Amino acid sequence: MQLFVGLGNPGAKYRHNRHNIGFMAVDRIAQSGFSPWKSKFQGMVSEGRLGSERVVLLKPATFMNLSGQSVGEAMRFFKLTPEEVTVLHDELDLAPGKVRLKTGGGHAGHNGLRSLHQHIGPGYHRVRLGIGHPGHKDRVANYVLSDFAKAETAWLDDLLRGIEDGAVELAAGEGPKFLNAIALRVNPPRPSSGQKKPSEKPMPPVAKTKDTRSPFERLKDRFS
Repeated sequence: MQLFVGLGNPGAKYRHNRHNIGFMAVDRIAQSGFSPWKSKFQGMVSEGRLGSERVVLLKPATFMNLSGQSVGEAMRFFKLTPEEVTVLHDELDLAPGKVRLKTGGGHAGHNGLRSLHQHIGPGYHRVRLGIGHPGHKDRVANYVLSDFAKAETAWLDDLLRGIEDGAVELAAGEGPKFLNAIALRVNPPRPSSGQKKPSEKPMPPVAKTKDTRSPFERLKDRFS
């Protein structure tokens, strides 16, 4: 059994924030035959299967900086270790649409990850979802709590579709296959431009008709 955690802030006010891309990701996975969301473990929970793996999806309702409370409660209930937990979260240090996988390491100032470190330790798996950086650290707070721009809708939808496509591979521990499923959505292969043109068949020669005129008639036609 595995626990997939999406990080974000609860409530309609934050629904489309860049900080809520983790919520968006598990919402998309939940469309793959998971149970309806229900309130549990200080959050919202949905259960289902990804391939042969039983998976519980969790969206903490404690606000970002207290996410670890909800995750810790769910882990204790299901008797899970950090190695059975995968957290999907926004990542400032990756360009929009880029995705990287990581296990362990520091929290890099991310409030949700900081809370997780405090409650369950750093040994969980992470799906780092790039949202880009505003350019200066003083602008970070407003940036992550602002909605995705309309111009970002296309790549965001492709990214979420790719996460849904590759969720079975993620649950199976097949990281490269998971990332490839996303890449096929975000950067689909271009059609080949080196295709051969259909060969043109030569026109059949025009059959010549036999001239049955007499020499006199041919001479007459020449000067008429």
